[in-house]
Amino acid sequence: MYKVAIIDDEPLIVEGLSRTMSWEKWNCQVAGFAYDGREGMELIRRERPDIVVTDINMPEMDGLRMIAGLKSEFPEMQIIILTGYREFEYARRAIELGVSRFLLKPSKMNELEEAIEAVTNRLEQSVMPATMMPEEVEEEEEKPEEEKVEQLEEEIDGADMNEANSFIVKNALEYIRDNSAEKLRLTDVADQVYVSQWHLSKLLNKHTGKTFSEILNGARMDKSKELLKDPSLRICDVAEMVGFQDLAHFSRVFKRMEGMSANEYRNSH
Repeated sequence: MYKVAIIDDEPLIVEGLSRTMSWEKWNCQVAGFAYDGREGMELIRRERPDIVVTDINMPEMDGLRMIAGLKSEFPEMQIIILTGYREFEYARRAIELGVSRFLLKPSKMNELEEAIEAVTNRLEQSVMPATMMPEEVEEEEEKPEEEKVEQLEEEIDGADMNEANSFIVKNALEYIRDNSAEKLRLTDVADQVYVSQWHLSKLLNKHTGKTFSEILNGARMDKSKELLKDPSLRICDVAEMVGFQDLAHFSRVFKRMEGMSANEYRNSH
C-alpha cells in the first residue's frame, strides 16, 4: 500500500483530493495532509510517504527549494505538482529537479488519475528490476546481492538527484554567505533549503569537502578581509561585524585560516 501526502493551502483542494480520488484503485492511501510548506515537511518526515501531491505557490514557501529538498532527502519519493502557477520556466526547473508530473489547476480528473497511475508504475519499477535479456540475467546473477541493490539505488532518478543536490548546495552556500554575520546554525540553513540538518551536512561535505563551520568561518573571513582595509575600523569592530562576539576567537580563526594575524593582514594590505 503506497502512502500519499497532500499539501495545499486551499482546504477545498485537500478535501477534494482526499475524498474524491479512488486511491485504493492504485493501492494507495492518504497518510495525511498539510496546508503549508513547513507543515508539509513535518508531515513528510513523520509519515515518509511514497507520493506527494503538492502546490508550489503557498505563503512563506519556496517551491523549488522544497522540491529539491524532497528529491535529495527522499530520492524514490514521487512528486506531483498541482498548482495555478503558470510560469513555464518555473515548471521546466521543477521537472529538472525531479518532479514526476506538473499539473495546472483546475485539472481534470483523468489528468490526475493518469498522474497517479504513472507514479505508482514508477514505484513498482523501482523495487522490481525490469525484464532483461537472458545474457543480462546471467551476468546480473553473478553479482553480490549488496552490489545489485547499490546499482539499483544509483539508477533511480540519478540525474534528478544530482540536479537537486547541486541546487540545494548552491542555495545553502548563498544563504550562509548572505547571513554569515548572524548567529547562524546548521539547522537554520537546513530549514531554508527544506532538508534535515544531517542531510545538509552530508551534502556540504560531499560537494565542498568542508564542514558547515569551515564554510561559515570562510565566509566571515572573506568579509573581514574587506573590512580590514578600512583603517577607521578597529579589529574588535571588524570581529563583531562579521559575526564573532569574542575577539580572541576571531583572532585564532583568522590566523589559522589566513596564516597571519588580522593586524598583520591589515599592515600588509
